[in-house]
Amino acid sequence: MKSILSGRAARGVLALCVALSVCSSSAAPLPKLKLANAWPNLKFKRPLWMEQAPDGSGRIFLLEQQGRIVILPKDRQGAEVAEFFDIVSRKTYAQDEEGLLGMAFHPKFKENGKFYVFYSMQDPMRSVVSEFTVAKDNPNKADLASERVLLQIVRPFWNHDGGCIVFGPDGKLYISHGDGGKRDDPLDNAQNPTTLLGCVMRIDVDTRTGVLPYGIPKDNPFVGREDARGEIWANGLRNVWRMSFDRETGQLWAGDVGQDKWEEIDLIVKGGNYGWRAREGFHPWLKTTFVPAQPYIDPVIEYPHVPGLATESKFNKHSHGLSVTGGYVYRGKKHPSLRGLYLYGDYKQGTVWGLRHDGKTVTAYDELIAANPIRLIASFAEDGDGEVYMLGFEGKIFALEPAK
Repeated sequence: MKSILSGRAARGVLALCVALSVCSSSAAPLPKLKLANAWPNLKFKRPLWMEQAPDGSGRIFLLEQQGRIVILPKDRQGAEVAEFFDIVSRKTYAQDEEGLLGMAFHPKFKENGKFYVFYSMQDPMRSVVSEFTVAKDNPNKADLASERVLLQIVRPFWNHDGGCIVFGPDGKLYISHGDGGKRDDPLDNAQNPTTLLGCVMRIDVDTRTGVLPYGIPKDNPFVGREDARGEIWANGLRNVWRMSFDRETGQLWAGDVGQDKWEEIDLIVKGGNYGWRAREGFHPWLKTTFVPAQPYIDPVIEYPHVPGLATESKFNKHSHGLSVTGGYVYRGKKHPSLRGLYLYGDYKQGTVWGLRHDGKTVTAYDELIAANPIRLIASFAEDGDGEVYMLGFEGKIFALEPAK
């Protein structure tokens, strides 16, 4: 009997070792995190979004729900901000889910000074997406007279406004809007492709389609259909609260807020239908009057509103929460242990979780910061270097770092 393995057997053992190594790596515990006060001498009123200008200036802008955008001091110990944008007098914020909800800089902001905002208005209740430019004589001030309204969406109810706007790697503007509000999507908007409610839109701000003040990209999934809006990129969403592109893979991640039982994280794809109101998470919900053209897309992950529901999910070790806040895939350099980790949280519980995804399925997930009922997670944020932050509704900005 030979004591040396044959070539085929040796290759088999090597393959097994590699597989075990990969499995071991993917099953490795996720790093616990801590919060570090990033601007300890500053406090804000209902901060909802933070973004670094793509112009090489290093300026970081922070949005407040009542209608202001300010520029943060480069000195993290600074105690003063510069006011960049103010539409508080328009009274965009009437009820809890309304207000100035989103902003995005044009990819060529350095050359054209253009940026975009999403805000609520009344009489009639509507959501507005507008383009503004920076003042010609002051790069730290917006020119409010430059407003060009791109899109107005009439809302049947005050809540579920969505309001996240982000530019994709393709240079197009992606816009999330909730289903229009109230319980159970009573008008069945999220499944209705003739409305811009309960969906993610994709438009071209640099072109025009017909009389529209923006372009509808020809490769949008519903273009050319008489029974659908061409702006729609994906639908069947209840109320996406924060979405982001992975700066390395280009995947679009979103946190879709649930109603009674399940919160979910989704990967938004062209033409995807995510099931609301027919489903909440992976689970059947209510009948819809619309027949989907293709099967509903499953969430990447879901979590329950109460611990007792966890056994009904394949993610039965996921802790519970009440209202998801979508985050970012970490691509920074300061913390190698976080690379490739999608970070997300719960608005009401204050919990932060992380998951790893191999492009097809979740390979690991865990609670990274325990629930804190005092801290409300309004949003996550990413700076130009890919470092990730968390905005608390109590008015603070926190950097997310591995706990030692």
